[in-house]
Amino acid sequence: MPDLTRAGDILSAGVTDGAFPAATAEVGTRDGIVWTAAYGCLAPEIGDEATVDTVFDLASLTKVIATTTLVMRAVDEGRIGLADRVRRWLPAWRGSDRDAVTIEDLLTHSAGLTAHLPFYRDHRGRAEFEHAICTLPLECPPRTQALYSDLGFMLLGFILADSNGGRPLDRQFRALGEERDWGDLRFLPPADWRRRTAPTEFDAWRGRLARGEVHDENAWALGGVAGHAGLFGSVRAVGAFARDILRGGHGDDPVAAPATLIRFLTESRVPGSSRALGWDTMLPTSSCGTRMSSEAVGHTGFTGTSLWLDPRAGTYVALLTNRVHPTRANDRILAVRPAFHDAVMLAFAG
Repeated sequence: MPDLTRAGDILSAGVTDGAFPAATAEVGTRDGIVWTAAYGCLAPEIGDEATVDTVFDLASLTKVIATTTLVMRAVDEGRIGLADRVRRWLPAWRGSDRDAVTIEDLLTHSAGLTAHLPFYRDHRGRAEFEHAICTLPLECPPRTQALYSDLGFMLLGFILADSNGGRPLDRQFRALGEERDWGDLRFLPPADWRRRTAPTEFDAWRGRLARGEVHDENAWALGGVAGHAGLFGSVRAVGAFARDILRGGHGDDPVAAPATLIRFLTESRVPGSSRALGWDTMLPTSSCGTRMSSEAVGHTGFTGTSLWLDPRAGTYVALLTNRVHPTRANDRILAVRPAFHDAVMLAFAG
């Protein structure tokens, strides 16, 4: 059993140093949990201690846990093809500059879309967001580079709904989560989760502290359910998802066909990009530190969340925090994350 004392000390120091009020972590293998722990309190003004059942706003982990996984399922079922043109699904997506953009391009962040725009200031609901995104000038020609974009994943959320008879993204994901027994992973978390939910930030635009409602303003303007953000969950649930992905690569009750899963976890051929389909891959500058293998894939979330899986080592590391409380200007987590992951991998190596 690896000694993860050093990894825990790093998270404890992160609380003390103000990188985040609360942190939960789980480390495991495809066969089960190796270590799980919680540090800090939900917020200084709340005082309740964090536990492994604390719920966090997962932010962009939504992209890989919910949206990418549902796209894999839709590909396996023949409802969506990676080579499908976006214009086939979204009629407003038209023009010679974007005609050839595919579902795969949205997944690899190579459609040419800009990273983020504050649509929430002037738009509400799918129709307004969809038209605004589909008619935006592109930042660069498709497939020439990867530009990490929330906008492309918003479109994927819309396409997933249309491919399934209009069934909303949150209902599709909830059914999948119940089928796979992932536990506390939900869009629009129920009211009885609120007391164990870590708050994010006081939002001056909404005039309240975001707790149990999505931090991302664009996701909020889409009703709390979007392809890029909106998922909430506990570290236990994120760990259950991670084990499913690791086991799937070995054909063990896979969440998607093994060939589909391998394709999604393989680095794309977009010039200069580390992106796979939905997922990011290992670089020495990644949030996962320097000691995971070149096969590692993962993702981070703006609120202070991350999930990394190393198929070669057969391990996963889930780290959930609310580093945006009390303010998103706090970036101390940038030093904590790689140090924590390096400590974990050193413990497995040693």
